[in-house]
Amino acid sequence: MNFLYNLQNIKKDLFNKESFLHLLIIVIIFCSDRLSKVKILKDFSENTFFVNDFINFDLIWNIGIGFGLLSSDSSLFYNLVTTLIGLVIAILFYVFLTANKLEKFIYSLVIGGALGNFYDRLVYKAVPDFIDLHYNNFHWFTFNVADIFITVGIVVFILKSFFIKD
Repeated sequence: MNFLYNLQNIKKDLFNKESFLHLLIIVIIFCSDRLSKVKILKDFSENTFFVNDFINFDLIWNIGIGFGLLSSDSSLFYNLVTTLIGLVIAILFYVFLTANKLEKFIYSLVIGGALGNFYDRLVYKAVPDFIDLHYNNFHWFTFNVADIFITVGIVVFILKSFFIKD
C-alpha cells in the first residue's frame, strides 16, 4: 500500500524545487563524466600520459563492474549484469525520490556516476577507465570520473549511517 502511495506522489516529488536541484546534480555529474571520457577517447594515444609522479592517464576497457569484478567474455553474462545494474539504478532513483535532503544529495552522487558508467556499458559494451593512481610500483585500480562520484556517495552514506541517527 505504501509503495502505491509513493508511486502516486512521484510526479509531485519529482518536480519540487529540492528534487529538481538534486536532479541537476545528477545531470552535471553525468555530463562531467561523459566529457572526460570523450576527451580521453578522442585524444588518447597508445602511450600512457604521465600527469605527475602519482597520476597517469592510461586507457583500459572494463567489461566488469567496479574494479573489474565479474569480468567475463560471455555476452549473456555481460547482458545479465548490465540489466541488473539498470535495475539497481532504477531502485536507487525510486529511493532518491522518497529520501530526505541529505540522502537525496548522496543518491545524486551515486546515480549520476552510475548513469555515466551504465551509458558506456550500453554504447561501448565496456566502461573506459583511465585514471591510474600509483606510488612507485603500487598501482590502485584504474578508474574514471563516474567512479569518483559513486565512491564519494557511498563513503558519505556510510559516514552518515555512523554519525547521524534517523
